Amino acid sequence: MTDEINESVVFRPEDLRAVYAIGLAIAQTENIDSALDLIVQHTRHMLIFDNMVLYLPKDHNGLDPSYARVIGRGKCAEGNIEWGEAIATQTYQSKQTSLRQEKLDGWENNRLYWRDFLGLPIKAGEDVLGVLVFGRFGGPPYAPDQIRLAEFIAAQTAQLIENHQLVERVAKLEAERWLRKMQDEFITTISHELRTPIGFIKGYATTLLRDDTKWDDGSRREFLTIIDEEADRLHELIEDLLDSARLKAGTMFMQLQPVRIDMILREIVVRSTSRYSSLAVQLNVDHGISVMADPTRITQVFDNLLSNAVKYAPGSPVIITVKNTKEICTITVEDQGPGIAENHLPHLFERFYRVPETSVSTHGTGLGLFICQQIIHEHGGDISVSSEVSKGTVFNIDLPCKGNLQTTQPEGEEPNA
Repeated sequence: MTDEINESVVFRPEDLRAVYAIGLAIAQTENIDSALDLIVQHTRHMLIFDNMVLYLPKDHNGLDPSYARVIGRGKCAEGNIEWGEAIATQTYQSKQTSLRQEKLDGWENNRLYWRDFLGLPIKAGEDVLGVLVFGRFGGPPYAPDQIRLAEFIAAQTAQLIENHQLVERVAKLEAERWLRKMQDEFITTISHELRTPIGFIKGYATTLLRDDTKWDDGSRREFLTIIDEEADRLHELIEDLLDSARLKAGTMFMQLQPVRIDMILREIVVRSTSRYSSLAVQLNVDHGISVMADPTRITQVFDNLLSNAVKYAPGSPVIITVKNTKEICTITVEDQGPGIAENHLPHLFERFYRVPETSVSTHGTGLGLFICQQIIHEHGGDISVSSEVSKGTVFNIDLPCKGNLQTTQPEGEEPNA
């Protein structure tokens, strides 16, 4: 049996306390489930219901239970009780408060077979946002004052859902705005970063090709060196973009194998100090420390950190220290440069993020540290940063350690490089 109810809301004095509590729950709670939990707590003694279910529309058609609580009869048989799907569908279609009573065979001996359901449309104007269903087992039917209170609860739930949807829309718009801003900044940055080496390459190549000027060997070599360096820079930029895309998509393959981290670091230091004449590196590392790593990718991480030190802490010595336990190899890369303000530290490993104070004076895409972090994470490790303005910056890397391949120092080697 189904009846449709349409009465004006008039509350008795004893209802007002519950109404106030419900309004307070709606005002103070952003989470829908938490607010509904409070509503259940404050109104169950007045409505006398055994379960409450919030049905929301599916993506295409029909309804899905979004929230459900059993607090009375049937609590020990939640998987088998009736949740009121039929009245939810009927209420959603009619857009009217509805009652439904079912008495199945055997209801005299099993109260779960005597079911009274109250279905309430959750409306915003003419739109139905969902349906709130109260279920009661074993009678009696819902009284008019209980129905009026339930309709008030449905109206408040509609407000809660509207607020939640508004917050979601605002968050979505904000995310879209942020994404557009990031895309615009990315295009601007990449355009600038691409134009610079291309401009050098084009300019010096055009100069060398001029028929009206003869260049001596020294000048020609200088121009070709600049072209070669800018071509390398262009290549690195493209590789960073590709690596960033692969890491973001999870398609960068890591070939992990036991590697001697002390040997890799020594090679990196020799190569970097040869490339950057202003770079001085002190390497403090025990011999024979082995980690599971992709040699190419782990080298890329330290190349990037040393390159950053040259750009952002020019002239500062860099200290690389390696310590290991049976399980973790900890590597710190420390400079004594100008440091980074604390408010920027949480964002350093974000894709395309650049510290505003340095983005004008130095080249970069904001991809390097993002790539470093993703590579370290793919190795099962972690990377963090600490910094203090005017005192320098420290990058800390933890990698799974495979123990010592060699515990004695090779004859003739110095402990520091």
